[in-house]
Amino acid sequence: MAPSRTSPDAPTVSYSLTKEQLATFDRDGYLIVPDALDPQTVSSLLKETHSLLDNFSLDDHPMTKFSTSEGSEHVGDDYFLDSGDKVRFFFEEDAFNSTGALTKPKSLAINKIGHYLHALSPPFASLLLPSSRHSPSAIARDLGFRDPRCLQSMVICKQPEIGGAVPPHQDSTFLYTDPPSAVGFWYALEDATVENGCLSFLPGSHKKAEIKKRFVRKREGGGTEFVDNEGARFPLGKGFGEIGGGDVEGEYKLGEVKAGTLVLIHGNLLHKSEKNVSKKGRIIYTFHVIEGEGVKYDERNWLQPPKEGFTKL
Repeated sequence: MAPSRTSPDAPTVSYSLTKEQLATFDRDGYLIVPDALDPQTVSSLLKETHSLLDNFSLDDHPMTKFSTSEGSEHVGDDYFLDSGDKVRFFFEEDAFNSTGALTKPKSLAINKIGHYLHALSPPFASLLLPSSRHSPSAIARDLGFRDPRCLQSMVICKQPEIGGAVPPHQDSTFLYTDPPSAVGFWYALEDATVENGCLSFLPGSHKKAEIKKRFVRKREGGGTEFVDNEGARFPLGKGFGEIGGGDVEGEYKLGEVKAGTLVLIHGNLLHKSEKNVSKKGRIIYTFHVIEGEGVKYDERNWLQPPKEGFTKL
């Protein structure tokens, strides 16, 4: 079924969410917040992104590609698994020809940069400072977090003509806590449209779609795999899992947004994006927040905390 071009509107916020916004997030599993970042902040983050893309070296790069498909073996390499406290660069699958040579300039071939920008890149780190006009910490607490912890910060480029499609998925599959607690903070640094691969969402699926699988490190031999989830499949709280079991179906709604918009995404929500077939990129910045109190984040998760622990908001 084709997605609808409608998305729920939400008023602009800086430090906290309104009761109406919280009700929308609870009902739909996502919330669109226009103008969360001012133009100066967007410009600063884009400038930093282009600097990173222009200046990283190919000399010692393993040319690791990024894919969300379950059959991709690359996500088991050390370059990926050891990136939780580093800034590393992952290529689009379609950026290479049949001989393995790049078909695009390196700055137009990268799928994403990750996964510790929120600590190692000053412009991105500044977004989490108490002095920031926009407060992810306040928003996380509005959503019910007691001890919000930031992890897996990424720039996703969705490159012109080769930016790959991302199939329906749930973020808590990849950043699992028991019980599930992940919420994505997704910031558009450029306009996201149907043509360049904006997000789309299955509203309400966060309350019906279980976290059936986990993306984990293999116990033996290195690498990663998807395994059955033996822990809690829904967050605690009224309404989760009361209508569950089986596949969750419905009409996906497109989330076309302007630069500066924040999209909050519940970890159980099914969402996706299509391939970028346009000649314009779709650069976004995203990180995730998990609960640091009363949940378990175990050693099987692909992303392991740095020695100082996940960043406290």
